[in-house]
Amino acid sequence: MPSPLRIITLGLVLGAGLCAAQDKKPEKETTKVPDPVTRNASVTIDGEEIDYKVTAAKLVLKKDNGDPRASVFHVSYERTGVKKLKDRPVVFAFNGGPGSSAVWLHLGALGPRLVPTSEDGTKPLAPPHRVTPNPHSILDVADLVFIDPVSTGYSRPEKDAKASEFHGVQGDIESVGDFIRRWVTEHGRWGSPKFLLGESYGGIRAAGLADYLQSRYGMNLNGVVLLSSLLDFRTLRSAQGDDLMFSVYLPAYTAVAHHHNRIRGDRDQLVKQSRNFAFGEYASALLSGATLDDKTRQRLAKRLSEFTGISPSIFLETDLRLSSSRFRKELLRRDGLVLGRFDARVAWPAGSKSSDTARYDPSFSVVYGAFSTAMLDYLTNDLGWKEDSPYEILSGKVRPWDWGAENSYVNLTGRLVSAMRENPELEILVLCGYTDLATPPDGIEYSLRHVFTLPDDRRDAIRIRYYDSGHMFYLNQPDLAKLRADLVEFIAPATGEE
Repeated sequence: MPSPLRIITLGLVLGAGLCAAQDKKPEKETTKVPDPVTRNASVTIDGEEIDYKVTAAKLVLKKDNGDPRASVFHVSYERTGVKKLKDRPVVFAFNGGPGSSAVWLHLGALGPRLVPTSEDGTKPLAPPHRVTPNPHSILDVADLVFIDPVSTGYSRPEKDAKASEFHGVQGDIESVGDFIRRWVTEHGRWGSPKFLLGESYGGIRAAGLADYLQSRYGMNLNGVVLLSSLLDFRTLRSAQGDDLMFSVYLPAYTAVAHHHNRIRGDRDQLVKQSRNFAFGEYASALLSGATLDDKTRQRLAKRLSEFTGISPSIFLETDLRLSSSRFRKELLRRDGLVLGRFDARVAWPAGSKSSDTARYDPSFSVVYGAFSTAMLDYLTNDLGWKEDSPYEILSGKVRPWDWGAENSYVNLTGRLVSAMRENPELEILVLCGYTDLATPPDGIEYSLRHVFTLPDDRRDAIRIRYYDSGHMFYLNQPDLAKLRADLVEFIAPATGEE
């Protein structure tokens, strides 16, 4: 409150007093971020009881002048009782979308708590859904940080920042990169082995981050894991005169058809034959366009039918170019079922019998409610995090997304290669699901085959592993166990415990 003298002055010289009051600018409002919440817990992994600290928190990203840009929600798990922290790896994990929180990897695969699923992951369990201990977590070998990019989960842009700054390929890479730098600094982990693990579009983010963290902050990584990922959007989208997508999807069609007993034989051999055909004779035929003669069209339609279980007439009708949506609708049309996009093992009643395209994704329906409910129960009741705004598990608020690729497709292959070239110790692990019709495995394999600037010894640093199910193959319990084994094998050299 002003002093009595100030009040008298205002009364005697009103104009001067008003000017003086206007000259004094109010202090800038500071960002109020909830305090971190921390809990201690334990989980049994591989027969060993692992004690750990879990922290749910928001880290405020700042502009160069110190003003807040965004608050990034994250949940971290750090094993307690570790004697040599510098030898302890840390894995930064995120999902894709763009617009997805990290809940899927967090509670579906890597963290010490798990959303229960059916044995094969194709059926929903009865609600309500609550997390249970995850014996396949990798917390025994690495600390874990699950990042919700801005506008997903509880992460939000601050009031003076434009959301569009974060909603784009480069802005997303820079904001997540800034978060990783800050977390590493504040937790004293610059000397620790560091890994990125990105699922789906998270692979685009991880490829960009590997290069960005090195070039911007001098942070060399030990490894990058690309789980059900892609590097080049051209592999997923066809255009007039661009038929690559159809070759990319064919081996996945073969794996799915085999799963549903529409074709028979050894799956792995069938997929291999389908791949050779897809990028050989079939690719050549697609390049011929409308000049392909009728006899060849008939022969190729029959061959495509043998690899997919789809009638030759459908391939003739579509000029040998069968979209994934049409395939999902056609394979079990006689049974009135439509296949899942994320996991084509899932088959539910079709929304429309007459439609030629899939109207929904039953494999997403299996998991969405379960993960959303379990995440909110876990954060609120187990960890004690309270927030009024909704947890954006999969948000459309990131749209429009700035792809930064006018008149071209987004392709981050070059950035990943640059990171590998500049960091000779960087290892890459590519994980693919046979029945994934969201990011079919041959998309990323195609991208990696078309890298010509890596010497052979660096090519050997790229490993590819396959799993029996789809995009979120870790929902299939045998695949979840295999995932743990593959990740432990990949991370172990960084700890000196090969």
